[in-house]
Amino acid sequence: MKLTLAGEELLLLPQKAVYWPREQMLVVADIHFGKAASFRALGVPVPAGTTSANLLALDGLLAEHAVCHILFLGDFLHAKAAHAPATLAAMQAWRERHAELRLTLVRGNHDAHAGDPPARLRIGMVDEPYSLGPFAFCHHPDVLTSACVLAGHVHPVYRLRAGWDSLLLPCFLMSPQRLVLPSFGAFTGGHPVRPEPGERVFVTSGETVLEVP
Repeated sequence: MKLTLAGEELLLLPQKAVYWPREQMLVVADIHFGKAASFRALGVPVPAGTTSANLLALDGLLAEHAVCHILFLGDFLHAKAAHAPATLAAMQAWRERHAELRLTLVRGNHDAHAGDPPARLRIGMVDEPYSLGPFAFCHHPDVLTSACVLAGHVHPVYRLRAGWDSLLLPCFLMSPQRLVLPSFGAFTGGHPVRPEPGERVFVTSGETVLEVP
């Protein structure tokens, strides 16, 4: 879905990301690499393969859009256990396939505990707010800045109701000065949100993005 925010054209993508055409930038929030591995390290029996799923999802977006820069809005690695050799090896192989891409990570709360990604992944590390054009790229939506904020952290989902049925879908939450992205990562869950006055909700089914009336 195409919209204008702070005078810039942005695309809200069904795959739970934002594309900024003028900068050829893909914006991704809360990918949480290694979350499943972190759970397994604690003895919780959860499925493997979430790192591969995240990387395949990124590959799909790179195939659809002209991207020269991916900006991650925090929580890139889930925890210290996300530095597991298999997780890092998969990420390194992906990085080598996309050596020309510029990658930037705005540190989030999980990044503070997990530590920065290995230097060999060549990810530029910045703290919030990271300013570019009219936007302040943040992890936390409530960062005080005069710029228009793009952020994550909340993992917003919205409950659609139809009679007795209901469905939780990932959503983008937008106001004139802020856009909160859904969590991009596999196995990350979501937090139900209710829009405040002046906020707009855009849900994604994975195939299309629709504004909630």
